[in-house]
Amino acid sequence: MDAISTIPFDTIAFLISGKHQLSVVYSALGVLRLWRLRRVNSFFTRIEKDIRFSYFWVRCARLLFVTLLLVHCAASVAYLLADRYPDKENTWIGSLNPNFKDDSLWIRYISALYWSITTMTTVGYGDIHAVNSLEMVFIILYMLLNLGLTSYIIGNMTNLVVEGTRRTMEFRNSIEATSSFVSCNRLPPRLKGKILAYMCLRFKAERLNQQQLIEQLPKTLCLSIQQHLFLPALEKVYLFSGVSREILLLLVADMKAEYVPPREDIIVQDEASDDIYVIVSGEVEMIDCEMKKKHAFRVFKSGDIFGEFGAFCFSPQKFTYRTKTISQLLRLKTSSLTEALKAREKDYGAIVKNFLQHHKMLEGLHIRDPFLEDVEDKGDSIVSINLLSVACTGNAVFLDELLNSGFDPDVGDINGRTPVHIAASNGHGDCVLVLLKHACSLHLRDSRGNTALWDAIAAKQHSIFDILYHWASISDPYVAGDLLCTAARRNNLIVVRDLLEHGFHVDTKNSSGTTPIQVANTENHLEMMKFLLINGAEADGLVKSKCSPLNSNEIVQEFEVRRCVLKPKTLKRAGVSLGGNDQTCTGVTSESQCSWRIIIYRGHPENCGKSRSVGTGRLIRLPRSVAELKTIAGKTFGFDATNAFLSNEEGAEIDSIEVIRDNDKVFIVEHNMVSI
Repeated sequence: MDAISTIPFDTIAFLISGKHQLSVVYSALGVLRLWRLRRVNSFFTRIEKDIRFSYFWVRCARLLFVTLLLVHCAASVAYLLADRYPDKENTWIGSLNPNFKDDSLWIRYISALYWSITTMTTVGYGDIHAVNSLEMVFIILYMLLNLGLTSYIIGNMTNLVVEGTRRTMEFRNSIEATSSFVSCNRLPPRLKGKILAYMCLRFKAERLNQQQLIEQLPKTLCLSIQQHLFLPALEKVYLFSGVSREILLLLVADMKAEYVPPREDIIVQDEASDDIYVIVSGEVEMIDCEMKKKHAFRVFKSGDIFGEFGAFCFSPQKFTYRTKTISQLLRLKTSSLTEALKAREKDYGAIVKNFLQHHKMLEGLHIRDPFLEDVEDKGDSIVSINLLSVACTGNAVFLDELLNSGFDPDVGDINGRTPVHIAASNGHGDCVLVLLKHACSLHLRDSRGNTALWDAIAAKQHSIFDILYHWASISDPYVAGDLLCTAARRNNLIVVRDLLEHGFHVDTKNSSGTTPIQVANTENHLEMMKFLLINGAEADGLVKSKCSPLNSNEIVQEFEVRRCVLKPKTLKRAGVSLGGNDQTCTGVTSESQCSWRIIIYRGHPENCGKSRSVGTGRLIRLPRSVAELKTIAGKTFGFDATNAFLSNEEGAEIDSIEVIRDNDKVFIVEHNMVSI
């Protein structure tokens, strides 16, 4: 058909007949040229898809071309009807000009075109109109065609105009909806400003949002685009220095690009965020919101990263991160980073080292080593020092990852303190278990001669001490004696008491065969000697080196006949006697003492001698404290004994449970029963 439509039938007819006047057959064959209009349609379709040309103007040109083509065709058909009608004067053009054929071809074409356009636009001036029935039928069909064409043109033009203003209308609608939402919920002006700022940013940056486009593409093409866009920014980040390209490509594939307006909080202080952000463009401030006057400690720029401290340490964020200008950020989930690094431990170790080195240099940001605040760098390994920092923060998961990467669990700081020292003293039981799993040494001493067990008991971390002692006693049978003798040498009564509460025998020998009381005697610690004697220490082996024979004999004679000797095997965590008249721990008791029985009476002993109206006594077990004894007496005799006091048979007031013995008689006396 394309070839046939290009054949010049009018020229062929002229050569055959020698006349310009064509027959109906040749005229019908000439209509085949309209087939070439398909090429015109394909041309306009191709131009509309070409982004180098404006779609609006191309579409308008196409509609104009269709309109002119229809007008031309209608004018040609109208003239053909007038020309072929037998009665020339009874036609639309012959009624005005009977000799219209004498006019030039241009005038006749203009007349036909004029009548076609006025008919299409339904103007109808009345100067030209259909005369015969054939013309009327054509006009009817032409007007019906005009209805469809007019609707098509109006619909297309409306769509073009609406599409040009669609984004503006959507923006206005979103702003109106936001204002209504703020008014209904009575949000403060600060939040309203942030919401409106975000709406404006989304409107301005809608065309810059690449994530929607990227997600529509195939995965391989999507990865190529992300590598081109984000890989250069990722390579600038300190955290990924020295990391293999394979890991970087995996991370780039999981990153999401976001545009954030100015003054927007990305991470809020004390928030448990698991996202890491890389800045592609813009600036982000790090702010401490706990201060009365908010102060920006640092400004992050393109190529910086933030949020990694809280994500790595699984702890709340220390600061608030707020955009200073409009910023493009790459957001990465911590879980995605962990999954990507599972296959390559070497890269994980490199990232951890970069993280620790970076935060070692940021000393002014309150994330330096808490135990090295006043110590200058002596050339120790930065990684080793920060391994101690992780142990100090109590992040057992992160500590386990570091040790799995090949870090030494027995590394020490400038004072010789190892991670187990720090974890034990700070009460981080999970970290202690991780270090024990990695075979840390429990017998290393710091510069003060303290082991991890000493730090734990001195810090009253009793549960951690039990764990450490269990493992330390397996390899060293003299651990208990060494701890007791160290405490005796330092005259630390509290530590000795706590050790005895854990069931240590008071005469346990250290690795040198010395008992705690011998160490206390050598150091001339009289109070320590008294304490050990009252808690069952044997005085036969005293070495009288520095203590005078007189003082030593006095101490032995004073406690040779002891009223309350607490056997090591029966000591409980409730407390151990410190010796002396008033130096006692609350709740002091032993298993033998718990079996003592006493008889309680209501009333003053003096009144009991005069009258028996106070009633019979009650036989009870001796409780652990005076308060418990009052409670039991109050329940037994049916009164409130909170403000009452205790008395023995002689009328002396009892203010300590230790002075009561087995089978003693105790009187619970109300203040209104005291004899005047």
